[in-house]
Amino acid sequence: MAEWLYEAGIGEARAALVADGCIVEAAIEPEDVLAVDTVSAGRLVEILPGRQGRVTLAAGGDVFLGRVPAGVTQGGALTVQVVREAIPERGRAKLPKAVASEAAPVAGPDLLQRIMASGVPVRQMRSHEADALEAAGWSELLDEAVTGEIGFGPGALRMTATPAMTLFDVDGAPPHDALALAAARSVARAIRRHGIGGSIGIDFPTIEGKAARLAVAQAIDAELAPPFERTAVNGFGFLQIVRPRPRASIPERLAADPVGAAARAVLRQIERAPVTASRIHRLAPAVYDRIIARPDWCAELARRTGVQHQLERGG
Repeated sequence: MAEWLYEAGIGEARAALVADGCIVEAAIEPEDVLAVDTVSAGRLVEILPGRQGRVTLAAGGDVFLGRVPAGVTQGGALTVQVVREAIPERGRAKLPKAVASEAAPVAGPDLLQRIMASGVPVRQMRSHEADALEAAGWSELLDEAVTGEIGFGPGALRMTATPAMTLFDVDGAPPHDALALAAARSVARAIRRHGIGGSIGIDFPTIEGKAARLAVAQAIDAELAPPFERTAVNGFGFLQIVRPRPRASIPERLAADPVGAAARAVLRQIERAPVTASRIHRLAPAVYDRIIARPDWCAELARRTGVQHQLERGG
């Protein structure tokens, strides 16, 4: 039976849909994310080409407005609804995307609310309980997201998130038809597992014959839940998928702020340590600096564990 495992971590929430002991879908939601379907009052502070705009929300922070409504001028007040969270990218970040709305202001559903609405049972994890997330493969999931290396039966995938698209490169020994079929299923599962949306490219080995290429495309269709669009596999073995992208994928989140991700992982580890474990923790300098810069994190760690932890800056 499938169930969602949910953990309200320090600095982020985590969830994994587990079936047959394995993670089939996962999500990480940082504490400061502006959720999809948030409706907020704001002010149009900049009009961009194509009647697009930048809106500063009443609670602070900017969003990108896909279309400025007729009659709204720069400096004017309006209400907007968030349709895409901020997408982190190396060197820059895409603002949250919004559309004009006449609805009343409301906060969008957070990760817990979304999975509770899925109809699948939700089990909220506590730090004193057995680590069911880890037992299902949480560390392996994060390792896939960070390294991009995903093994499967006869080969391996190399996953790379770029500003334009997420790319999967297939590597393995012949016969290429069987390799490509297995890779198609593995890619589809990885897309769901890591919450990957937007444009996705898959570079299969060269597949000879129309029937073999069609079989690979049909394997994607059978494994990947809609909605999505895809091309056929071309003569060079390339197939492209386009999926909705309301949120950043796990690889994008971890790549955009690796120090923050490492800091939150350390806090999770300390929180779950046995009561007999040492309370002195020597941390990597960047991780130490990030945690010390957040006294609220340190206070929450002490509250949850019931003890004061001594964090030390490693060399």
